Amino acid sequence: MDHAEPSESRDNYFCHYFYQCPTGPTLQGMGTGKNEGDQSMYAILTGVKAAIDALGPTVLMPIVIFLIAVILGAKWGKAFRAAVTIGVAFIGIDLVLGLMFTSIGQVAQAMVTNTGIERDIIDVGWPSAAAIAFGSSVGLWVIPVGILVNIVFLLMRWTRTLNVDVWNFWHFAFVGSLVVAATDNLAYGIAVAAAVAALSLLFADWSARAVQQFYGVPGISVPHLASAQILPIAIVLNWLMERIPGIKKINISTETIERRFGVFGEPVVLGLILGLVLGLIAFFNAGKLEVVLAKVLGTGVTLAAVMLLLPRMVKILMEGLLPVSDAAQEFVRKRTGSRHLLVGLDSAILIGHPAAISSSLILVPIAIILSIILPGNHVILFADLAVIPFIVALTAPLLKGNVFRMVVVGTVTLVIGFYVANALAPLFTHAAVASGFKLPAGALQITSVVDGFLWVPGLIVWSIQWLGAGGIVLLVVAIAALFWLYRRNSLGWERAAGVDDEPLEQTAT
Repeated sequence: MDHAEPSESRDNYFCHYFYQCPTGPTLQGMGTGKNEGDQSMYAILTGVKAAIDALGPTVLMPIVIFLIAVILGAKWGKAFRAAVTIGVAFIGIDLVLGLMFTSIGQVAQAMVTNTGIERDIIDVGWPSAAAIAFGSSVGLWVIPVGILVNIVFLLMRWTRTLNVDVWNFWHFAFVGSLVVAATDNLAYGIAVAAAVAALSLLFADWSARAVQQFYGVPGISVPHLASAQILPIAIVLNWLMERIPGIKKINISTETIERRFGVFGEPVVLGLILGLVLGLIAFFNAGKLEVVLAKVLGTGVTLAAVMLLLPRMVKILMEGLLPVSDAAQEFVRKRTGSRHLLVGLDSAILIGHPAAISSSLILVPIAIILSIILPGNHVILFADLAVIPFIVALTAPLLKGNVFRMVVVGTVTLVIGFYVANALAPLFTHAAVASGFKLPAGALQITSVVDGFLWVPGLIVWSIQWLGAGGIVLLVVAIAALFWLYRRNSLGWERAAGVDDEPLEQTAT
C-alpha cells in the first residue's frame, strides 16, 4: 500500500522515535462511486484531504487565517502579516514542543525500562492516532463535515466560535472511525464525527472567557476536545477539594513558589529543577557517572528552555492573532450589533503557562506508576506522556494555577483514562488496521492518550454499540440539551469553568 512522504513536524516526533508509523493516509471503506457524480465527489474530497495532509498544521493554519481575515474585511497587507506571524509562532511552538517531546520521551522510555513492566496494549502516540483518523473512511469526509457544522451553528447563533484549526478535525474523525470499527457503518461514523464537532464548539464557548482571563489571550476559544474533556472532572473534584479540611488550604501555584523562593521559584529555574528530578529518576543507572550527569543535566536544561520559550512563542502567536480577532469583531458588530466572534485555536496556545508544564512534569512519573499498580490494566505508556500538558492545561483557569490541584485532577483523569483505553483498545486497533497502520512489533493492541484515553469518545462509542441508531439519536439529543442549558445560564456555566467576574457584555448568542 503506497503512502505519501512524511512531513517533519511534531506530527512525527514520537512516530519516528518509537515506532514505524504510517507516513500518509490511506482510504478505506469508500468505493470509487457508482456513477460519475459519486466519482467527482470522491475526487474532490480526496484532493482536499491530500492537500491538507501535505500542508500540515503549521502551513495550513496561516493560509486559513489569511483567507478568513480577508473575508472578514481586514486589509490584505495586515492579513498577510498576521498570517505569516501566526505561522512563525506555530513553527516556534512546534520546535519547543519537539524539544519537550524528545526529552520526555527519553525519560519515559528509561523509566519504563527501569520498572521492567510489560503490557500488551502499547501507546503509539497521538501522531499515530491522527494518521489513523485521517486514513480512515471517516477521515475523507471530516473536513467538509466539520466546516459545515461550524457554519450552520454560527448562522443559527448556537456558537460564537469560528474554528480555524482545521487540521485538528482529525479528533472528530477518530471518534467516527471507532464507531465505524464497532458498527461497520460509515454513515454512523460520519454522523458521530459531526456530533463531536458540535460538542467541541460547546466546550469552546463554555471555557472561552475563563481561558481569556487566565491566559491573557483575548478573542480566542479552544475547540479542542482532548483538552476540554477534563473540565467536568475538574469541576467535580475542585468542588470536593473545597470541602476537605486541610486540602482546601493547599495552594502550590507557580506564582506562590516564585514569591516564596525568589529566583529558585522562577519558571525557568523551576523547569530546571523538575527536569533534574525527572532525569535522576530516569537515568540514575544509565552507566558511568559522566553519562548519568550528561543525561540528567541535559533533561534539566531542556525543560528549563521549554518553560522559558513556550510562553514567548505564544506571545508571538497572539501578536499575529489580534488583527484577525479585531477584524472578526468588527465584521460581526456591523451586522449583528453586540455579538462577539471567537477564533478557535489549538490548545497548544495554553500549554506555555508554567502551571500547565509543572503539573504535567509531575504527572509523568505518576502515569507510569499508575500503569504498574492499577488492577486489570494492560496499557503501557510512554509515547504520549509528553502530551499531558494538553490534557491538563484547561484546568488552570478553574484551579487558579494551583499545581497541587491540577496534579490531583490530572491523576484522577489518568486513572479513568487507563480503563477507557483498555476498553477501547480493540476498536482502536481495528480502526488502525483498517486504515493501513502497521502495528508495532509485539503489540497485540494499541492506544494513545489522545484520544484513546478520553471518556467522551468512550461514552459515545459504547452508547452506539449498545443502542445502534438509537445511540446516535441519544447523542444528538444530549448535545442539543447541553447547548440549551448553556444558553439559558451561560454566566453560571462560565463561572463553573473558572470565570471570576461579571461579563462586560452579554456572552450568549
